[in-house]
Amino acid sequence: MRGLDLSENQLDSLPPSVGGLSDLAELRLDGNEFRALPQPVLSLRGLKLLSLYRNKLTEVPAAVGSLTHLRSLNLAANRLTALPAELGRLSALHTLDLGHNELQEIPREIGELAALDRYLYLSDNKLTALPAELCALRGLRYLNATDNRLTTLPSGIGELSALRELRLYNNRLAVLPRSFGHLNQLREAHLMGNELTDLPETIGDLTDLRELRLMDNRLTGLPHELGKLSGLRILDLRNNAVGELPSALAGLTGLTHLDLRNNRLTALPEYLSRLPALEKLDLRWNQIHPLPAWIAGLERRGCAVLT
Repeated sequence: MRGLDLSENQLDSLPPSVGGLSDLAELRLDGNEFRALPQPVLSLRGLKLLSLYRNKLTEVPAAVGSLTHLRSLNLAANRLTALPAELGRLSALHTLDLGHNELQEIPREIGELAALDRYLYLSDNKLTALPAELCALRGLRYLNATDNRLTTLPSGIGELSALRELRLYNNRLAVLPRSFGHLNQLREAHLMGNELTDLPETIGDLTDLRELRLMDNRLTGLPHELGKLSGLRILDLRNNAVGELPSALAGLTGLTHLDLRNNRLTALPEYLSRLPALEKLDLRWNQIHPLPAWIAGLERRGCAVLT
């Protein structure tokens, strides 16, 4: 037997015989009543996938570090408040899901998971910081730490050089470190619902960026370097305090959607009329009076303008 799915069975224990399934590669125990990792699971040294999503786990034993062939581990939607340092021994892990728990910190040994490249999911916990050692995960392509209490990011966040998608919305971030601009493969940055007042100049180095979502922050202005992002398609600045758009944004020649709702704009630069790819421009809840005449030209060419 290579796979065993015992999900949604109201189980709170496993018979010892399960530990004798030496060829078992995948074990799914989602949606049960486990309060601890079943002891027989720790005997399954050949496991490659283990999922205990939506149980009632309150702790993970140090012995989990013996499951060194694991490639995917899902412990999301439990009641975990801490993790053992031995988690760092799972050197074959490619995906790790720890979301929707009550974690207050992530062990620094997470930086030893050198194979972790597909995703790391930390959403909806009680994290106030990410360990600096996390920046050693240089193959990681997807990081989600939304809906936490993060006030800062590690200064070395830019060392995550393979990162393609970063989701950090609904935290308490006031600044982004300068190394943020070293994430040169980043395509999507979701930073909504934080406390950002400005952006680092190095953001202009994110030449692969396609989506930059900054809704519900405290931005009062934008760096000129943002105009270097000629491949940017979506720029969402809803619900900030931006009073002026810098002239350098004329360089956003790939932009298709620009959302400026509920800022402090009183005028618009004419270069917006010349952005060749623009399909939607949302200007609602600003104080732009009168609207410039070139708005009509944008609409005639097919751009949806909301005022």
